[in-house]
Amino acid sequence: MKRVTVAHSPDADDIFMFYAIRFGWVGLEDVRFDNVALDIETLNEKALQNIYDITAISFGLYPLIKEEYALLRTAVSFGEGYGPKLIKRKGTKLRRNFKVALSGKYTTNALLFKIYYPNARIVYKNFLEIEEAVRSGEVDAGVLIHESILTFDESLEVEKELWDIWQELSEGGLPLPLGGMALRRSIPITRAIAYEEVLTKAVEVAHKNRKLLSKMLLERGLIRVDEEKLDKYLDLYANDTSISMSDLQLDAIDKLFELGYKYGFYPEPVKVRDYLIPVEYNDFRFA
Repeated sequence: MKRVTVAHSPDADDIFMFYAIRFGWVGLEDVRFDNVALDIETLNEKALQNIYDITAISFGLYPLIKEEYALLRTAVSFGEGYGPKLIKRKGTKLRRNFKVALSGKYTTNALLFKIYYPNARIVYKNFLEIEEAVRSGEVDAGVLIHESILTFDESLEVEKELWDIWQELSEGGLPLPLGGMALRRSIPITRAIAYEEVLTKAVEVAHKNRKLLSKMLLERGLIRVDEEKLDKYLDLYANDTSISMSDLQLDAIDKLFELGYKYGFYPEPVKVRDYLIPVEYNDFRFA
């Protein structure tokens, strides 16, 4: 049996997707999908090293790995009126060169933050450590991601929503691209298409059986939040827009890449549709 590693973050939406495979609800007869759960910036760094067959990544990283990985259409997270939050201690005022904690150099929120706050002094931390770094005064502010946007301490307040930054930079009308999945280009194309189909089905099945799957994950202690917060988080990041990217979502990624190139973060322009798996290949081959 062929073994394929799927690397994902430990946040609820990624676990929700993968465990539809782990519980045997979807799969391939001759393939065993193994999983690795790591924080998103570690996954970004591993993707730069071409470590895993299939991996979650920040969309902001993708132009830097496009020669080694194709971008999948499924298991995506977008914000629509919400997203990561820049938080600070209540009642404080941020200076122009404030010190901020971000969850990683290659995250989408870091890309947008650097464009919007070019004079901020950045330190990078694991996303689970950012709230405490702000509370303790180690940093002036921090960008919260994942479930942290729902649970931060009442001594903190939101300075700026990344959604609002995105709206200003993109000129509005597009969802905020946060994270997706990428597949190693060395995988044969028919296999790549089959793997994308399985992952798409996993997200679809997980979404349709959300109540049951949530209960199973909570009972096994696989989720960091309680049932109420899990339900709210899945509403945000593991909904019907996560199953397969729409043209509007693809346009949003193009806008993100356009901004990254404009501000010098990428060496060349990138159009996302040029780097998706060509699913039409099977139609031509088996016609």
